[in-house]
Amino acid sequence: MGGSVVVGLDGTGNSVPAVRWGAAEAAARGLRLHLLHSWVSQQLNLPGARAATDRKRYGDEVLGAAEAMAHELHPDVAVTTEQVSEQAVDALVDRSGPATMMVLGSRGHGATAGFLLGSVSLHVLGCATCPVVTVREEESAAYQRPEVVVGVQEAGSRGEAALEFAFVAAEAHHTRLRAVRAWEPPVVECVPTTAPPVDEAELAAVEERKLAEVLAPWRAKFPDVDVVAHPQRGRITPVLLESCSRASLLVVGRRMQRTPMLLGPVVFAVLHHSRCAVAVVPRI
Repeated sequence: MGGSVVVGLDGTGNSVPAVRWGAAEAAARGLRLHLLHSWVSQQLNLPGARAATDRKRYGDEVLGAAEAMAHELHPDVAVTTEQVSEQAVDALVDRSGPATMMVLGSRGHGATAGFLLGSVSLHVLGCATCPVVTVREEESAAYQRPEVVVGVQEAGSRGEAALEFAFVAAEAHHTRLRAVRAWEPPVVECVPTTAPPVDEAELAAVEERKLAEVLAPWRAKFPDVDVVAHPQRGRITPVLLESCSRASLLVVGRRMQRTPMLLGPVVFAVLHHSRCAVAVVPRI
């Protein structure tokens, strides 16, 4: 299963866009697609969810339908299936180790126009060791919009995993990459009356140079990717959500082994309010 695209299937309608997305990623990157379903984690209101034999049979049907869809969309992609007796969270986190990425579906939009994520998805997003892409239930096809957006807030190695994932995705799907860096003027509680006013134009120029420096080695490594550097004044969450309004994918990094919350506030917010798929990439 090394290097595969793993798609977690729960047997509901939100698995369909996840299969579409996972198959498209496998095809674009030349990877294997691995479909996984946990029969012990089936929702109680699913057909045949009472007896173990019925639940396993239903799981076979879920996997069979997903495999047929993947082959129909991308006939050249190698597809494997796995039905497990482990809890879905445990199985998915375990399979994330050797995987290139994992794809999960959401349960659509609620009153706040964001993802409705169950406990399984949130736990996997916070514990998986590979990037995890969460796909909206309304997503009819992968990469319909012209951009991949990546948040660039930290220089150095801490931000490299998210940048690499974003550049590879943009190159594989022949789409533009928008690198977004949010910035705000420094907060000064007590300013002497003789102090010169803050020059926001100069601050903006500094942030533009910082972003250019971070992107320079990646532009050299991926010369065919059309990169838009996008420094913008504002808080990071609103800036990212505004910037991805025309994107197919938003890429953000997360810290490993966060406690007590598995996901930081920025990641949690964009997961719940983004109108495009979101890739959460673990970083050291």
